[in-house]
Amino acid sequence: MQTSRRVPTLLLAVGHGSVDLFQGAVPVLVPFLVAERGYGYVAVSGLALAASLLSSVAQPLFGLWTDRRPLPWLAPIGLVLAGLGIALAGLVESYPLTFAAVALSGLGVAAYHPEAARLARAVTGGDPVGMSTFSVGGNIGFALAPVLAAPVLALGGLQAAPLLLILTTIGLFATLPLLGKHSPAPGARKSKPGKDNWPAFRTLSAVIVVRSIGYIGLSTFLGLFVQQRVHASATASAAALFVLYAAGAVGTMLGGRLARRWGRVRVLWISYAAAVPALLGLALVPGPALYLFIAATAIAFSVPFSLHVTLGQDYLPNRIGTASGVTLGLAVSAGGVFAPLLGLLADATSLQLTLACLAILPAAAWLLGRRLPEPELTVVGHNDPARTGSR
Repeated sequence: MQTSRRVPTLLLAVGHGSVDLFQGAVPVLVPFLVAERGYGYVAVSGLALAASLLSSVAQPLFGLWTDRRPLPWLAPIGLVLAGLGIALAGLVESYPLTFAAVALSGLGVAAYHPEAARLARAVTGGDPVGMSTFSVGGNIGFALAPVLAAPVLALGGLQAAPLLLILTTIGLFATLPLLGKHSPAPGARKSKPGKDNWPAFRTLSAVIVVRSIGYIGLSTFLGLFVQQRVHASATASAAALFVLYAAGAVGTMLGGRLARRWGRVRVLWISYAAAVPALLGLALVPGPALYLFIAATAIAFSVPFSLHVTLGQDYLPNRIGTASGVTLGLAVSAGGVFAPLLGLLADATSLQLTLACLAILPAAAWLLGRRLPEPELTVVGHNDPARTGSR
């Protein structure tokens, strides 16, 4: 990555981390909502649905909108809404209002990602390592959610949730200076570097959906599962989520570097193959060794994360907003739509069996990934003219 791109890429990663921290705060809220408000498995999985359903529908729509007209202000507005929703979820008392507040946070996440991914492509030129740096900002935000949110909630209860809005301010300070410099001017000519490959993009979208169901389902119930298997405390729950998200950040950074050497598609399907035994070990191994399998699962699930984004943008080079909205939107939200079904399965059987069943999903992603073509990497310069090349 060029030196001139390093600082703006890191600033984008900070903004991405700020918005995804609030996405990661939803699983952190779960033990506190169970303790303070008596919610059951289906109720808390419904909140994952609230955070995800609106986002999964709205994010591709935001992408389509930004393909027609650049809307750089969506990134800071999304940051504000993501934080405000979590703050309100801690203040309201009724379940419907809590559901609505978490949904508002999901809408903010949906508004942020397509325009932020477009901005990241402009800043990094579409380089896999640069895009993985942008993406890892989100992973770090997820990783910091239990580290920052759990102590605040443990000390002040759910009523302390508005204190987390300080983190929104940090994200805004990192994002706002980039908007004028790197955002395309209204009416600027869009380059047409190649033909859109819709069949490959649909297959990639299916890969992202099954990955999202597995990863979001795991993150939703992991805290409760660890309390059952290791230690019945909020600390054990927060530690498990931290390992999940921190190891995910490591996996995301590895993704861009491995892709440079072996190709994005090959790295993608090998990672999903590795996730199958890791997830089975997580569900079945007793005691503290569970944390090692949490880390292995997170790395295997996260190596392909930034690769999804660049593959989607290269499959649809003329619809960058749509590609970004779908790939990032499905990644962070589609799994939440299925979370209530996983909650019903957990209620009817056990969390252990439910998590073991999730291993079917990376196996499906591996099979689908074998069908993906390796596209030519589209590299976009700073000042908007496009050029293509392979790396």
